[in-house]
Amino acid sequence: MMGMSMEISFALFATLTILLTLSSTVTSHYSSFSSTTSPAQHSSSSSSPSEWRSAHATYYAAADPRDAVGGACGYGDLVKAGYGMGTVGLSESLFERGQICGACFELRCVDDLRWCIPGTSIIVTATNFCAPNYGFTAEGGGRCNPPNKHFVLPIEAFEKIAIWKAGNMPVQYRRIKCRKQGGMRFTVTGSGIYISVLISNVAGAGDIVAVKVKGSRTGWLPMGRNWGQNWHVNALLQNQPLSFEVTGSDGLTVTSYNVAPKEWSFGQTFEGKQFES
Repeated sequence: MMGMSMEISFALFATLTILLTLSSTVTSHYSSFSSTTSPAQHSSSSSSPSEWRSAHATYYAAADPRDAVGGACGYGDLVKAGYGMGTVGLSESLFERGQICGACFELRCVDDLRWCIPGTSIIVTATNFCAPNYGFTAEGGGRCNPPNKHFVLPIEAFEKIAIWKAGNMPVQYRRIKCRKQGGMRFTVTGSGIYISVLISNVAGAGDIVAVKVKGSRTGWLPMGRNWGQNWHVNALLQNQPLSFEVTGSDGLTVTSYNVAPKEWSFGQTFEGKQFES
């Protein structure tokens, strides 16, 4: 009887040990999962597009040649491209090496009752780059030097939120969804097998992180960013309709099938589908 009792006790002890080990493993796994996901969720909420942030803004005169060349994003004549004067050049800390081109911002004047126009704000699209001037410090004239967050506006846009005499004006800004009329536009340039496509009038996030092109005789071909929102690929795509797959910085993708007809030629612009705004 004593031997049988000891065997039963040993079996119960072994069973309890296994259960405790499993419980510890499950608890450890759950704790690890919680600690790795929580910071990511916090980071996402802290970088919400609707959060107002501090910056400064200046303006340039309408006669500035940047209006005609379209600046570092490559949009060309901004009026003809449909952007009008609702545009902005961004300092290096905001420009993201051109990926931000096409994104939309809301700006409002703050902290200066002499120059601010109360209750006003403007919505602008990123179309240009304000280059740093390292001949000055960031605090002493190098307005677009890192780490400054600076916006350079056409005077027509600047005067909607502040009196022009304000100069280097404190503002607040936030990213917002872009609202555009019509579909995305694809301007095809290049020569031979070199195909370059400027993508403009993009709603939703506004800025693009990936593009693919497809001919009727090819699969989907990834395109590389050339500069701004100019994308390129080396492929023989003549004499076949072209389709485009565009992915915004928010991860959403829109596919426009057969945007360019079989008889397309370099220099033409075609209109495709659009992101929701």
